[in-house]
Amino acid sequence: MSDIMRPISIEGLLSWMMAEYKKSNTIFGIRKFYQAEKGKTISLFNEQMETPVGPAAGPHTQLTQNIVAAYLTGSRFFEVKTVQVLDGEDLPVAKPCIAARDEAYNCEWSTELRVPQAMEEYIKAWFILKLLAKEFELGDPDGFIFNMSVGYDLKGIQTQKIQAYIDGMQDASKTAIWQQCIAAAKAHLDLFTRVDEAYIDSISPKVSHSITLSTLHGCPPDEIERIAVHLLQDKGLNTFIKCNPTLLGYEYARKTMDDLGFDYMAFDDHHFKEDLQFADAVPMLQRLQALADRKQLQFGVKITNTFPVDVAQQELPSEEMYMSGRSLFPLSVMVAKKLSDAFQGKLQISYSGGADIFNVKDLFEAGIWPITVATTLLKPGGYQRMQQIANLVSSLAYPTHVRLDLPKLTALVEKSKTQARYQKSIKLPGSPKIKEEVPLLNCYTAPCRGTGGCPINQDIPAYLRYVAEGNHLEALKVITDKNPLPFITGTICAHPCETKCTRQFYEGAIDIRGVKLEAAQQAYDELLATMTKPEPVANAPKTAVVGGGPAGISAGYLLAREGFPVTVFEKDETIGGVCSQIVPEFRIAMESVQRDVDLAKFMGAEFKCGAAAPSLSDLKQLGYEKIIYAIGAWKHNNLQLESGEAINSLEFLRACRQNSHVNPYGEEIIVIGGGNTAMDCARAAKHLPGVKNVSLVYRRDKRNMPADEEELYLALADGVTFRELLAPIRLTDGKLKCEVMTLGARDASGRQKPVATGDFVEIPATTVVSAIGEKVDDSFFNQLGIQTDNRGRVIVDNDTLETNLPDVYVIGDANRGPATIVEAIADATKAVNGITTVHNQHFERANQNIDRRIPRSKRGLLVTEENPMSQGQRCLECSTICESCVDVCPNRANVVISVNDQPQILHIDRMCNECGNCETFCPYSSAPYKDKFTLFNTEAEFYDSQNEGFYPVLDANQQVLLRYKGDVLNLDLSANPSDVPVGLLDFMKTVITHYAFMMVE
Repeated sequence: MSDIMRPISIEGLLSWMMAEYKKSNTIFGIRKFYQAEKGKTISLFNEQMETPVGPAAGPHTQLTQNIVAAYLTGSRFFEVKTVQVLDGEDLPVAKPCIAARDEAYNCEWSTELRVPQAMEEYIKAWFILKLLAKEFELGDPDGFIFNMSVGYDLKGIQTQKIQAYIDGMQDASKTAIWQQCIAAAKAHLDLFTRVDEAYIDSISPKVSHSITLSTLHGCPPDEIERIAVHLLQDKGLNTFIKCNPTLLGYEYARKTMDDLGFDYMAFDDHHFKEDLQFADAVPMLQRLQALADRKQLQFGVKITNTFPVDVAQQELPSEEMYMSGRSLFPLSVMVAKKLSDAFQGKLQISYSGGADIFNVKDLFEAGIWPITVATTLLKPGGYQRMQQIANLVSSLAYPTHVRLDLPKLTALVEKSKTQARYQKSIKLPGSPKIKEEVPLLNCYTAPCRGTGGCPINQDIPAYLRYVAEGNHLEALKVITDKNPLPFITGTICAHPCETKCTRQFYEGAIDIRGVKLEAAQQAYDELLATMTKPEPVANAPKTAVVGGGPAGISAGYLLAREGFPVTVFEKDETIGGVCSQIVPEFRIAMESVQRDVDLAKFMGAEFKCGAAAPSLSDLKQLGYEKIIYAIGAWKHNNLQLESGEAINSLEFLRACRQNSHVNPYGEEIIVIGGGNTAMDCARAAKHLPGVKNVSLVYRRDKRNMPADEEELYLALADGVTFRELLAPIRLTDGKLKCEVMTLGARDASGRQKPVATGDFVEIPATTVVSAIGEKVDDSFFNQLGIQTDNRGRVIVDNDTLETNLPDVYVIGDANRGPATIVEAIADATKAVNGITTVHNQHFERANQNIDRRIPRSKRGLLVTEENPMSQGQRCLECSTICESCVDVCPNRANVVISVNDQPQILHIDRMCNECGNCETFCPYSSAPYKDKFTLFNTEAEFYDSQNEGFYPVLDANQQVLLRYKGDVLNLDLSANPSDVPVGLLDFMKTVITHYAFMMVE
């Protein structure tokens, strides 16, 4: 494949758009078109725009189809991608060039096309928007504005190449592409119902009357001013000048990023020293404003240019990259405030620094417009996000003149410093991808259920939808089909499903665990009333389960549900294991644990508590043919101090659980560790009477602690003091001496290693609790003759969890090491499947929504005050409709086609520039631009690629070149060759027969 995009001709574009609309009521994948309110416009450059929002100069304004997609979704101000004298293949752009998982980074800055090609793309787009506005009655054909963007120095801008571009955009009538547009539209009048020759002849060729000057970092102020004077005075253009966040100074920018949690961003002060200084900027802008006033032109600033940072963790294949998105917003609004204060609110500001649905209303009401976006459109939902922005802004009162509301702008600056929206989470998130690779066909999947998501593959889309519909009983039936512990997992599950949830790229992952608990709380009694007890299976073997924690309860439930006799042995008086004996009561109440136990009892499981289970030989003598060991990790890792002793975390938590009203530990409690157990200890200590301070000591910082982020926030909310970068040395005379650490190089896990500094501190300590990990007591299994590995874990059959002793199984912590509750359920399911068949696939089909329009209608809609949703309603139903790769492709190179009434993804090679954005958001460990079935428009493109895909050699008789599994085949599809899967044959035939418009040059 090649990263060189090939523009589509005006004839090809018209044919594609109208044929696609006729076939599926979509254009370039856009399913819902924005219709502007009649008569409502805002004036800029003596032009009118129906909404003052649109795509910023960047990936969404590079090709004609990008601009069309933006218009269809409500954009009416288009800052077309920057052109400069260095262009096309001469422009060095490393690929992939975009990384936009959270805040965004890019290492490209101007159009990858040749400048004449770029001009043609923009003129074609202008012309087509005029046709679409008329044909589909989307608004006033004169209700949108194109704004040029040029860089980067006066010498380059004055070259014939750039001057021809500017002149052609100001008046395209003498360009060849304009004549082609006119001729193509007239030749295809049969495609339209509301467009006629007279209308085509009336379309104005004056594409743009305005320009935004983009300068490279380090451009001197006198050079910036000379360029602006040239644009205003010589070219007669309304002019915006891009301003950089470097106007704020290095110290302000560094402190702001650090305070908001973006401390990992690497940048020094050299750009701040070399770039335009604020003291020089204000008088320069004043002079240029005066010149514009004399020329009766409009002048203002564009805020802001992207922010240069170093590539520190191989984010992109370059040395420097440009940051944008939510992390840029606090810097950008501060630049807006400083300039607005200097100009008493009379300086026009065009804005794009981190604008999105969450701040666009505040920006507009502060008097900032037009507003352009990029990063938000790079995320799932894509261009459809623009419609929500356009709807919101168009609902507001439009101003008649430029006037910034300085108090509102000041308030917005303060909000950007304190709102969670602009703060990086304590812990950097893990990969959202599942381990599987994307298949060529039928790739839609719910990643919450995939590898790395839910270990028991719960039917999450199904029960989320039922809860959203208010059908809690059906939701709980779905949950308990695979999950014996709805209350326990609904309360304290580690919820790995949420780390894969596609909704995290909108406004945050769905609270899947909370929805499960809601279903359990609302429908538990009703579920019990509707269930019937399982029929006992004749001659079924008796099973003993040793251990009454989550793994043991789950095994008892599953076996009993299958009609198998099972007894669960728990040596403690209280069933539930860590859930009832260790985890603090304020995290999970015994009542919740008991409800899950009662479900297992209803199924027929027997529980014997208060005494150790009989020995393995005794169990066999008692008639138990199958034995499952489900004992937890109760052996504590000892903290080695030079002097003094720490108490065991599990003993501490057990004592607190049994009686939280007694405090034998004193006023100053220190917990050593950074995992979830440490957080439980610290929070439990805070609940004890008489405790003044609880400190958590860890040798790394919060970001590198192994605890779940949620647990960190809960500990902070409870008032726990985090003493980071400290290693405990000795406990003497009521003080814990610690060595100060610093973070060094990263280890294999990706965390930075703690490095001793030789400095020491002392912390008051009446009690030190050691919470540095637990492990399984392997000596217990060794005594039974069960083999363990060098880490103390039992050696088992991976498919059944059977040990070297026949009919003896091990699940939970003893199998995995310290495991989560849902992993314990997964082990119980696997072991029971080794004994009998677990019937827990009753709701697989319910994960699919029979009406695909419903999940598609959710794409691009974010939760706001104006658009509230319940947690269940937020589910995007990815197993029915995924299409993230389609959403996030600016160029529309990934498309949905219907093959045998099933949606499939087709990648179109000529439209792809290998930006890499689809790889970021594909739920698989894959890159759709490399790994999805690809359509090639020329034989040269086919042989220049390694993608599996095809080139239609002769459409008429379905002759194709096919690359499949590394082999190149010359096929006649009409002969139905047997060496190619039927699905791929149908795919290729469908493209050739029903999507021929995608192959038009």
